[in-house]
Amino acid sequence: MAQPHQLNTLEQSLLRESTRRHFFEKCGIGLGSIALSSLLAAENSLDAAAQQKQKPHHTPRAKAVIYLFMAGGPTQLDLLVDKPVLRKHHGQLPPKSYLESKRFAFLKGTEKLLASSHTFKKHGECGQELSDLLPHFGQIADDVCWIHSMHTDVFNHGPAKLLANTGSPQPGRPGMGAWLTYGLGSESRDLPGFVVLQSGPRGPRAGSSLWSSGFLPTSFQGVPFRNGPEPVLNLSSPQGISRRGERSFVDAVTAMNRLRRDVVGDPEISTRIAAYEMAYRMQSSAPDLMDISNETKQTLDAYGATPGNPSYANNCLLARRLIERGTRFVQLYHTNWDHHGGPTENLEVHLPRIAKEIDQPTAALVLDLKQRGLLDDTIVIWGGEFGRTPMGEIRATSGRDHHIDAYSLWVAGGGFKAGHIHGSSDELGLTVTENPVHVHDLNATILHQLGINHKQLTFRFQGRDYRLTDVHGELVKDIIT
Repeated sequence: MAQPHQLNTLEQSLLRESTRRHFFEKCGIGLGSIALSSLLAAENSLDAAAQQKQKPHHTPRAKAVIYLFMAGGPTQLDLLVDKPVLRKHHGQLPPKSYLESKRFAFLKGTEKLLASSHTFKKHGECGQELSDLLPHFGQIADDVCWIHSMHTDVFNHGPAKLLANTGSPQPGRPGMGAWLTYGLGSESRDLPGFVVLQSGPRGPRAGSSLWSSGFLPTSFQGVPFRNGPEPVLNLSSPQGISRRGERSFVDAVTAMNRLRRDVVGDPEISTRIAAYEMAYRMQSSAPDLMDISNETKQTLDAYGATPGNPSYANNCLLARRLIERGTRFVQLYHTNWDHHGGPTENLEVHLPRIAKEIDQPTAALVLDLKQRGLLDDTIVIWGGEFGRTPMGEIRATSGRDHHIDAYSLWVAGGGFKAGHIHGSSDELGLTVTENPVHVHDLNATILHQLGINHKQLTFRFQGRDYRLTDVHGELVKDIIT
């Protein structure tokens, strides 16, 4: 004889939830009230994995970051650093003594020195040299801390990007944005704390591992926003499902997830609960964020942004809008800066084209943040995973190889010294000669400005305490106020 069906724990909970809803409706309490109470209950129930927020280790100078990542490695020698001696010896072999212990991705040792074909002039009171490819950068010369002594460890794109973003050349570590949202939380209720925007002909090498949460709870991973009316895939309600119906669905799934979490104790279930709630709220907040048509014509013109036309300019404007709404970390990836030479990535045609794409919007972003009073507590970073060599590659058109021993980037806002030029390289641009700054040092200093001691923001995984700077990194005091 068949035994009566016994309700399991999940079925019992769902029955109680159904009975509770039926009671409320009979008493005249509408779905809106039930939704509000469910939302508040869900928010109150999330554990530390979903609402992580620690006190800063010291008083912060900044609270948010916009990282403008020029994927591929922009050529500092054609954009930010003038080398007269390189012009003098153009077409000659570099001295062998300059190449000792150097490693290159593609050079064979027979390549000759390649001078820039562009003219440079000094800008601002700081006297920063800029090439004619970046005329708008001159407007922000005295707002930026220029670092000409960067160096890194690996010369292949994927591992170098991972090192810059996660502190390790191997995938599986959290990105900087994940570390920050884990350590400081987010000030935005309706948008993710870590958002990724992309522009250019392709995504960056190493892909989503650059904004992964690694071994941190997945609630801290970067959320890529697409251009267009649906910035996040599968965010919109299915056809025929009302807003009330969506709320009812989220509540039911949350109830089931809570039950399962209470049984197995898996913190990722809390992350799942938080993801459903965030997705529900983003159905309204994300489309409003992406609609830049309500910006003034003056602002749109300053950025060179066009509503409905995806571009780096639009993403720069979106970055400002995200920061205004409380997002902690915004990462823009723009490709392709990998100018080796050849028909699709040379210095003659493609470098001027991509420099023009980023010049005006980048300067406009810094000036806009400054005008709105946001630059004081927002760090803006511009640079790539490495630089380019003083030697040209042997190709039909001009190009440069990857260079890890001396390159440039800049940082603005958030207590970094404005109008300050830090470090230098030798007369050819092969080696740092003054005030070297490693990638780990830069990341340690960025965290410091956000109130974090990079040695204390750790996460124990597989028996070891990990951090963004691994076991390296020193604070660069000369570049901060």
